[in-house]
Amino acid sequence: MREILGDAKTVRQLLSGAKYSIDYYQREYKWESKHVIELIDDLTSKFFESYEEEHERSMVAEYGHYFLGSIIISDKDGEKFIVDGQQRLTTLTLMLIYLHNLLEYPDQKSQIAEMILSQKYGEKSFNLNIPERKDCIEALYSGRSIEGNDLDESIQNIIDRYSDIEDRFPSDITDKALPYFLDWFIENVHLVEITAYSDDDAYTIFETMNDRGLSLTPSEMLKGYLLSNIIVADQRIHSSIVWKNRIDKLKELGKEEDADAIKSWLRSQYARSIRERKRGAKPKDFDLIGTEFHRWVRAHEKEIGLQGSSDFSSFIGQNFAFYSKWYQRLREASITLTTGLETIYFNAQNNFTLQYPVLLAPLEIGETEEESLRKIRAVATYLDILIHRRIWNWRSIGYSAMQYAMFLVMRDIRGRCSEEVAEHLKQLLETQEAEGTFSSNARFSLHGQNRRNIHLILARIANFMEQGSGLASRFSEYVQRGRKQGYEIEHIWAEHPERHEDEFSHPNDFRDYRNRIGGLVLLPKSFNQSYGDLPYKQKYDHYLGQNILVKSLHEKCYEHNPGFLRFKDEYDLPFRPHPQFKKSDLDARQELYIRLAEKIWDPSRLEHKVSE
Repeated sequence: MREILGDAKTVRQLLSGAKYSIDYYQREYKWESKHVIELIDDLTSKFFESYEEEHERSMVAEYGHYFLGSIIISDKDGEKFIVDGQQRLTTLTLMLIYLHNLLEYPDQKSQIAEMILSQKYGEKSFNLNIPERKDCIEALYSGRSIEGNDLDESIQNIIDRYSDIEDRFPSDITDKALPYFLDWFIENVHLVEITAYSDDDAYTIFETMNDRGLSLTPSEMLKGYLLSNIIVADQRIHSSIVWKNRIDKLKELGKEEDADAIKSWLRSQYARSIRERKRGAKPKDFDLIGTEFHRWVRAHEKEIGLQGSSDFSSFIGQNFAFYSKWYQRLREASITLTTGLETIYFNAQNNFTLQYPVLLAPLEIGETEEESLRKIRAVATYLDILIHRRIWNWRSIGYSAMQYAMFLVMRDIRGRCSEEVAEHLKQLLETQEAEGTFSSNARFSLHGQNRRNIHLILARIANFMEQGSGLASRFSEYVQRGRKQGYEIEHIWAEHPERHEDEFSHPNDFRDYRNRIGGLVLLPKSFNQSYGDLPYKQKYDHYLGQNILVKSLHEKCYEHNPGFLRFKDEYDLPFRPHPQFKKSDLDARQELYIRLAEKIWDPSRLEHKVSE
């Protein structure tokens, strides 16, 4: 092997001025939402360990550091090709683009821009130099939407992951703390760049790092520790079989699901403390289980009842078996809309990964399946209501913003029966009304960071109306985005302020109103492309053939439609046709949507879920 260089670099050092390419056989960007969300949560949690509002920016140099791993580069005559690390470099680029677009001042933007692109003779060249992605990255960098049907896998994943960053980046960073986080992100986040000067050497390094090591996963280390403490051979063999069978089933859900299941189980049943969000605070149970659960169990064996051989055996054969089976069932319900567990799917659509330990928290070994389901439905409903109240009031539902509150809920509902769980959570919602309800934000609207949330809310409203009218659920269809047959948010008013000068003296006033949720519907992408730019009167009759939320704008929806009319009267909702759509019409729809949201996310649902 020829020379091999290993160089520790900050994000700024790695990406400023450097150009990285990938070979044709390494084209796809495949990170999923969970990977981006976990990265954001890890980074922001590490940042908040040090950040305090009264700090000068110069103090960021003293903040803690974060290691993001290594990347392997093959240097071919000065041109850098990524052998391992394109997923992380692509995601770092998307985060930098997002941060760049948040910044207001040119000097701040230029600090970030050099890590994203360079310009020569007026031509932009992105530092992650992958030609087929150029138009997509350029659109994101410029704040433009990406048009086109049947986008390839990498492009669609890049668009979706950028949307995840928009949706999940903590709101408590995007204001005063933003310059501090930006400094920390580019100067205190490190990677090791390993460079070889031939493809053969680069791939040998890659294989050595990934294939030859015998390092055990945290799940395997926990298994080894537990089994080593079971003295009776038959019990040890049986426990080993149970463990393997359960782990295999979990891995069918995904590569890291066994570890996620164990974290959710241990947090739900045993976490008694959580790190405070202040400088110098130490990780506690909740945090340590998330990062090193195998060590945590070993250190807390007495507290969790592991004192003799039979305890270790039942810990696997009863505890792990019981909670991992329920975790598997919950995850399956989060992937596929399941009768009786629909709310878990709804919560998952909002990427609320914290729901699993909270759902497991009140479950008890030995209770009936019906009782477990009643508890699960009550908790899932509580989370659904809380999530949407926060979204409606422009409050974050990200991991860092919600983990402390979710820890308290887990702690307080352990060991309670379903009626007690429902009553406790209902009381919580009553005390949390100070955070905002649907009527407390009468101007709820679309903005740069909540597009996916609005899309899901409109899908829920349409689904609620259709099921209430006796029609089949089409929620899974409505939440498909980006594909040729997917659905999109449509503004009832096209982007033509000149058509509304009789009611709006300034285009910005028009746009503010246009973005309010009452002026939005959900329509197939193909419809938007054909009709979206037309005046309302020209779209009006075409709306009649769409989902019932859109159709309710048309007067004929109120004729010979007994299911819808029964639904309207049962819930006492102020539906009416809108042959024209003026400012007062949008106001009426805004009020209607608020009333619909109050019905969909009504706390009384908690009691109904327990009695189902």
